[in-house]
Amino acid sequence: MSKFIERPRYLCTLGGAIATLKVLPRVIPIIHAAAGCGGNIANALHGAAGYLGSGYCAGLALPSSNIYEKDIVFGGEERLTEQIATTLEVVDGDLYFVVTGCMVDIIGDDAVAVANRFRQNGKPVLGAETGGFKGNSYKGYDIVLNKLFIDFVEKNPVKEKNIVNLFGIVPIQDVFWKGNLNILKALLEKIGYQVNTFFGEGETLDNLKYAGSARLNILVSDVYGIEPAQKFEEIHGVPYVVAPLPIGSAGTEQFLRIVGEALETEKDLLEQVIAEEKARYYSYIERLADVYNDLDFQRYSVVVGDVNYAPALARFLADDLGWLPELVVITDILTEEEQQLVEGRFDGFTSGIRPKVVFDTDTSNVSKHFSASWPRNNNDRYFDSFSPAFVLGSSLDREFAVSIGAPHLAVSYPISNRAILDRAYVGYRGALTLVEDIFGLLVGSR
Repeated sequence: MSKFIERPRYLCTLGGAIATLKVLPRVIPIIHAAAGCGGNIANALHGAAGYLGSGYCAGLALPSSNIYEKDIVFGGEERLTEQIATTLEVVDGDLYFVVTGCMVDIIGDDAVAVANRFRQNGKPVLGAETGGFKGNSYKGYDIVLNKLFIDFVEKNPVKEKNIVNLFGIVPIQDVFWKGNLNILKALLEKIGYQVNTFFGEGETLDNLKYAGSARLNILVSDVYGIEPAQKFEEIHGVPYVVAPLPIGSAGTEQFLRIVGEALETEKDLLEQVIAEEKARYYSYIERLADVYNDLDFQRYSVVVGDVNYAPALARFLADDLGWLPELVVITDILTEEEQQLVEGRFDGFTSGIRPKVVFDTDTSNVSKHFSASWPRNNNDRYFDSFSPAFVLGSSLDREFAVSIGAPHLAVSYPISNRAILDRAYVGYRGALTLVEDIFGLLVGSR
């Protein structure tokens, strides 16, 4: 039996679609939905993603059909046709993409057919049904990528051996998406590859349009982007490999080795890059060795996050920082098969640590899961206290952190207590930033 989700950590399908399109260069989303949908989504994206801002023709400036009672009774396709034509005339863009809300999907408006009529007349217009009830932000991301891979990416039977595509990081839902993509792109360039990330810094729509010439698609998620990757392989003949989101030395070395094996990268070059990156990484980490030992900065920890971040953060805490991640709460809606797949990512940590992993969408239940795995002191004379501790999660987990007397760092959506620009946490370099943020909180509270 389904239930409501208390304080969700994502938007609806429409919100995820808009977020994905918003950060593609010169792509103009056109909303076909009731008045209010666009404004509510804009506010959620801005205020819960490190104060993202609007960007080009986004936020509250998004074109929208804003249908009302008359359109719901008699159909809103005529109103959508008018909105697309006006947007093409007024807004300068390279691609226009119609996305739909719950109401128009329920009444049966064929927004995709309306968009196709413009496309048949030579206009760069695509459309997809993204009614909010279809799922959450991640579903919107998959729907948009599917449509782009089918109808926008050009077919090219000739594959370039040094070009790869990288996706699976959901823009805005991963608040650090742009910085993370930049770091992973730079890492892959070091081992000899040109990388299309679609949503990264300095890329254009051509990176997406000509992505069919790539040799391999690299997914940094066990769940998100899988369906589009399968569609990409079916249409464009480009296989994919899953290399989990890497944070820190252990995770990033694993990432590079998975990719290197899939691409048959020259072994000497791969080993050289790993050695150089690790040497730089530990040259900075060792500076913290004295304060780590003198002030006893080892911590118990709780991680609350999505399927990409939760395993990566737990591995980083256990294998890189030498911390004790006791509880990991994964907040996504997953099938049993997906849960088993993600849970397997917590096996094989170098440290030998295996945290308790639970799947729960509700924020208030984090405290319940913690109490179940680490009972509170009932006036016992001797008690193994969960202290000192640290919580990594979203802004929603701050209250839980306070309740157990632990510092808290917001690293997953929603983040409303930090302003985020080009910050990144992946790879070797991103992990150094994460270490700075964590230890900055610890020394700052002394």
